[in-house]
Amino acid sequence: MSDRTGAWFEDVTRHETAASATAIRSGSRAEPAPWPELAVESGAATDEDDYYDWLHDATVAATADAAQELERADDRQLVHAVRAMDDCRRTANELAERLAEWGGTVDDEPGTGVAYARRIVAGETAIEDETITSLAERVVDLEDEALALEDRLDRVAPTVAPNLVALADPVLAARLISLAGSLEALAKQPSGTIQVLGAEDALFAHLRGHAPSPKHGVIYTHEAVRGTAPANRGSAARAVAGKLAIAARVDHYAGDRRPDLERELAERIETIQARDGATESTEAGTDD
Repeated sequence: MSDRTGAWFEDVTRHETAASATAIRSGSRAEPAPWPELAVESGAATDEDDYYDWLHDATVAATADAAQELERADDRQLVHAVRAMDDCRRTANELAERLAEWGGTVDDEPGTGVAYARRIVAGETAIEDETITSLAERVVDLEDEALALEDRLDRVAPTVAPNLVALADPVLAARLISLAGSLEALAKQPSGTIQVLGAEDALFAHLRGHAPSPKHGVIYTHEAVRGTAPANRGSAARAVAGKLAIAARVDHYAGDRRPDLERELAERIETIQARDGATESTEAGTDD
């Protein structure tokens, strides 16, 4: 189109889909205008139907480009990695249970879990059945893949969410991002939501009046939550979730490291866990 029109597709021809998609994603106008009429007047489109067909093709291409960019983003790669790791580990554990049951029928000293599968593969058992051994190999392969994915998270997560990883750990940070859908989505969550991410079933049961409100979701694996006595664990979970919420926002919107977040959380958890000793002393005095 000519510069006179100022329309979406100026200097772009009808069949340049990629260029048209770029114009859709990057262009802006301060005020609306009769773009179809201007496109026809300038000769860029044969009629209004042609213009709208052009607009449709361009917007579909622009949406596809945007979706592809989002999927290729570093935080989405973390999401895929942590979900694949969990899938591998869950499947390995399920097969390991089956393997233990099956192995127990022919092995006088059966074991359990992935460790038993490794013993079978290493030839350290009396099992000579090729099918059982093959199943054990699949278990070991899946667990090794999970370990490789965990190693990837350890290397990549700190570059994507440095503050989140510093407060938690690479796997927990990736799991929170996965549950939220993306780092941006996590950064927009209030701390109360982050606190119960992963406990959706318990939360819905509570909302239906069938269970108490959950104190935490996956952040239970955080050492500050897990290491606090049950009576004070809710307070610890709130403290951790509050700092994780701030860390996610800093990682998404700023990207710089904030060591003060670690110090502040450590001080808060120390205060909360000090109550554990006070509670134990009170209970001991009551028992006496």
